[in-house]
Amino acid sequence: MLINILITIAVFAFMEFVAWFAHKYIMHGLLWVLHKDHHQVTGHLFQKNDFFFVIFAVPSMALFFLGSFTSHTWGLFAGLGILFYGMAYFFVHDIIIHQRIKWFRYTKNPYFVALRKAHKVHHKHLNKEDGECFGMLVVPFKYFRV
Repeated sequence: MLINILITIAVFAFMEFVAWFAHKYIMHGLLWVLHKDHHQVTGHLFQKNDFFFVIFAVPSMALFFLGSFTSHTWGLFAGLGILFYGMAYFFVHDIIIHQRIKWFRYTKNPYFVALRKAHKVHHKHLNKEDGECFGMLVVPFKYFRV
């Protein structure tokens, strides 16, 4: 039981690195065609960038399948780690930062304020070059300073 919880937590934590790597080298690289509209105001509720949720869901679903229908039960808990990270990403990125759902508009929480500052720095670059702050949940300390 404890090992399953540890697998879920470890995969969740590892997903921050995966998200950073994918954002820096894939979204701002080969798949910029899907991510580009996220750096430009389109006025649309949905963006091509939203396809990345599907792309990241595929390994989670595959691991759920592996863990549910084979003897590799660890796959279920690894899939949960990815799923939980995806939920956290949606909550942080779409609700807190971009406010696609208006729940935390005026929060003074230092972590949420730092998240917004770091992401704003990321979005000041409208092209795929010269980007910074590619992570999501781990925020550099300099964004906590007033």
